[in-house]
Amino acid sequence: MKKNKFLLLAAIAVMFASCGGQQPNMGDNEYAVRTIETQNAELQTTYPATIRGVQDVEIRPMVSGFITKMYVKEGQTVRKGQVLFEINKVTYEAAARQAKAAVNSAEAQLNTSKLTYENNQKLFANNVIGTYELQSSKNAYENAQAALAQAKASYVSAKQNLDFCYVTSPADGVVGNLPYRVGALVSASSAEPLTTVSDINTMQVYFSMTEKDMLDLTKTKGGLHAAISEYPAVKLQLADGTTYGHDGKVAAVSGVIDQATGSVSMRADFPNPEHLLKSGGSGYIVVPHANSAAIVVPQDAVAQVQDRYFVYILGGDNKVKYSPVTVNPDNDGKTYIIESGLKVGDKIVVSGITTLKDGMQIKPITEAQYQEKLKKTSQMGAHQNDLNKLKEDLTK
Repeated sequence: MKKNKFLLLAAIAVMFASCGGQQPNMGDNEYAVRTIETQNAELQTTYPATIRGVQDVEIRPMVSGFITKMYVKEGQTVRKGQVLFEINKVTYEAAARQAKAAVNSAEAQLNTSKLTYENNQKLFANNVIGTYELQSSKNAYENAQAALAQAKASYVSAKQNLDFCYVTSPADGVVGNLPYRVGALVSASSAEPLTTVSDINTMQVYFSMTEKDMLDLTKTKGGLHAAISEYPAVKLQLADGTTYGHDGKVAAVSGVIDQATGSVSMRADFPNPEHLLKSGGSGYIVVPHANSAAIVVPQDAVAQVQDRYFVYILGGDNKVKYSPVTVNPDNDGKTYIIESGLKVGDKIVVSGITTLKDGMQIKPITEAQYQEKLKKTSQMGAHQNDLNKLKEDLTK
């Protein structure tokens, strides 16, 4: 048994010798090189955004009083004219009855004044009374007419105040926060509204674009109105990081630049059939940009030193040159879009750049050859690990 174990160990030693006795490595100065070409690239720019309903109406009472009934709950969908609250109406009912009684009294007084005036006209025609008496009765009649008109106006006002005890929705929408409860004293001057009714069938999302971006946009499109009409559909990233399921359309741009921030306010409209978006919410507007002639390189091919970026460009003598480039700030986490520093036909090293130095001579290979080499090296490493484990087991 010991003899067999010794022979097996000897065989393993021979296998170790054939493998070089150590972990294989790349180490032959070969680096993957890519020739620069242009390709289509989808960029996107994000802007912080605030979500608002098409119509956010604060509901405030027109009369003062205690809330006696609440007909809605927070988040409830309501229709235009629907009663939301009822305010104590006893005082306003009494005022309406009093105003109505005043109208009846004024009408009676008017009828009496009319009869007196008509009778005095007959007496004056028969020379029974003089001009003074006739004019006096006429004035009394006209005063009675004015008194009736005033009484009717007071009744209309009292009746309107009574109607105001029923607070209705001025538009279709969704009920917001309800800060007051039954028994609370409210008035038109209350600090908070009774609630807010928001029309959320379509949502208006406001965001700000920098002055530079706006100028670039209007120059390339030939004016602001043309830029808006040709603006691509935008997406909305919600607060939880997910993307809203409906695209939006930029509908309006402010004509004034905010001097404090140097930005221009813009508005995008989004359909909201599921009522997922809520007024007052926040998110990010995502604006796509298509580039049909972009230079795209893997991030592994780019070295970053503070806020500067560099690549290794391969020269005709197979020597690399440490060259600065400008990258687009928007990226997908895997690649960079090069804005300057590279041109079509340049060759750059795309892997292992941490071991390179400026002016170093290398042996260029294709990316496919480099991946095949990595695969073989990995297989050799796994094979050697198996031999190490077997040797360890036999020596126990």
